[in-house]
Amino acid sequence: MKKVAVIGQGYVGLPLAIEFAHHFPVVGFDINEERVRELTDGIDRTQEADIEKLKAALIGNPILETSTLDGASVQQFTDARYDETQLNSVQESVGLSFSSNITDIQDAQIFIVTVPTPIDQLNTPDLRPLRKASEMLGRVIKHGDIVIYESTVYPGCTEEECVPVLEKTSGLVFNRDFFVGYSPERINPGDKINTLTTITKVTSGSTPEIAEEIDRLYKTIITAGTYKAPSIKVAEASKAIENAQRDVNISFVNELALIFDRMGIDTHDVLEAAGTKFNFLTYKPGLVGGHCISVDPYYLTHKAKQLGYYPDVILSGRRVNNSIPAFIASKVVKLMVAKDISIRGAKALILGITFKENCPDIRNTKVVEIYRELKEYGVEVEIYDPWANAEEVYNEYGLLLKEEGVSDDSETPIAKYEAIILATAHQAFLTININQLKKEKSVVFDAKSMLPRAWVDARL
Repeated sequence: MKKVAVIGQGYVGLPLAIEFAHHFPVVGFDINEERVRELTDGIDRTQEADIEKLKAALIGNPILETSTLDGASVQQFTDARYDETQLNSVQESVGLSFSSNITDIQDAQIFIVTVPTPIDQLNTPDLRPLRKASEMLGRVIKHGDIVIYESTVYPGCTEEECVPVLEKTSGLVFNRDFFVGYSPERINPGDKINTLTTITKVTSGSTPEIAEEIDRLYKTIITAGTYKAPSIKVAEASKAIENAQRDVNISFVNELALIFDRMGIDTHDVLEAAGTKFNFLTYKPGLVGGHCISVDPYYLTHKAKQLGYYPDVILSGRRVNNSIPAFIASKVVKLMVAKDISIRGAKALILGITFKENCPDIRNTKVVEIYRELKEYGVEVEIYDPWANAEEVYNEYGLLLKEEGVSDDSETPIAKYEAIILATAHQAFLTININQLKKEKSVVFDAKSMLPRAWVDARL
């Protein structure tokens, strides 16, 4: 039975490591030593992991030491190469450890890469984390090893960018000495229902035999089942279009919001009426940030432009969605002017900075752009978010979060504001008395259509 090393212990890698560790010996590798120490102590700052599962999976935990490998899982991921003695040995060695030391993954045979794949300031794919991970693995892979990539990329990236790095660093030959696969991540941060094991997993491999072995590997943890794609490129493309499709659909309703605002009608009223048609697809307008929907389409369009095709629809959708923060700030200022509220020096409170509700993820959040737009108008802006880590927000964006003064249970007096913007739909915000935060003349804008309509002046 093979040992698994999961490279990157963030939102994607950690759940994978935990699930595999109940069936195989697993090392969760991350270059962030503080992250490794926290996970070893059973602490997950992303709040994505099931903490009880994490603690149960850790090597040395009494629960783990008395467990045995499920017979069905053994059957799914074994062949003639593994005899009964080897399987019994595996049953005694399953479990999870964390490390930032490359020597701790040298004896692994399967490497799963879950590092970030961001974009740069020009919206071009930034493959540096992927290349560095591949270079590192090139120093440890051996004959017969398999490297599986889960990071979002454009079709062809695995074989065109990653494989050459692996070959150059290792001195091994692709598809003779080592093999690769691609199985796109489908993690939805903050979602406790649609989790890793309950979402169908697309798999692929560089040869038919390896594709089958990778598919069997994932079947040991994915209760929803797997889908074996015919090629790595197809698997890569499937991931690219999942989020591009959602991005384009949201851009359509965002554009409707911009149009209906000029008409003086409420977008959600229109969507509710149109939704009575049996084949109308319901999407809601909103900010589009985060590490997936606002980033992944640029990977697909990058490759399309390399091939001589300009993807009008996808890039048009990106432009519309990127314009929403400026629209919200402008709309709030116009509403303030309409109420004779002086703009310069006015105090505004933004509720929420994470890119989505009920999770601490601040990656590529568009709330920051609303903040910056309002600051350019001369507004004094504060941000409150009980989910976000204040230190991470400051390190990433240079912004200080307001920690108190928004509710009755606060130790500091409740502050008053000329403008209040609900930017993220945290459930915790439903307990805040918005009226207590308002000055005599004030504006409330609901970007998530979460608050009672009687409380707000406008919504997206």
